[in-house]
Amino acid sequence: MSNPAPLKVSSQIVQEGKPIPMSAVYTGAGGQNVSPDLSWDAPPAGTKSLAITCYDPDAPTTVGFSHWVLFNLPAELKTLPAGAGAPGKTPKGATLGFTDYGESAYGGMAPPPGDPPHRYQFTVYALDVPRLEGADERTTYAKFRFMIRGHVLAQGTVTGLFGRKG
Repeated sequence: MSNPAPLKVSSQIVQEGKPIPMSAVYTGAGGQNVSPDLSWDAPPAGTKSLAITCYDPDAPTTVGFSHWVLFNLPAELKTLPAGAGAPGKTPKGATLGFTDYGESAYGGMAPPPGDPPHRYQFTVYALDVPRLEGADERTTYAKFRFMIRGHVLAQGTVTGLFGRKG
């Protein structure tokens, strides 16, 4: 789909444009590394599965940094509790993809000390396919984005901020 419909996404932990609490921050940066809760409006008719990503476009790389790739979520799901980004805690049938930390799990915020606060974009995608065929726990954010091309019916993002003192 060339122009996905908007999907309202919210969280009690990640508030739009506000600092992200330490509970969602990577352990190596002093946090607890617990994926935040997410809620979203009912997806449009024709939705057969959902997916979630967390991406930092401000990371000092040429391609940003992937913190979470979760796909093959049931279409009827409208909320995801905090902690569902850990292996064994995802909804039945869901798959955790491979993050830039080199793990198939949620990896919290850990920008370089002294950088201005980075933006962390938590995006929910409503897809017109029941499963991403050929995708597994080694599927990266880049491969995931390629695989969903033409299959996104709706999407929405909530963006939180996090920075560390130098």
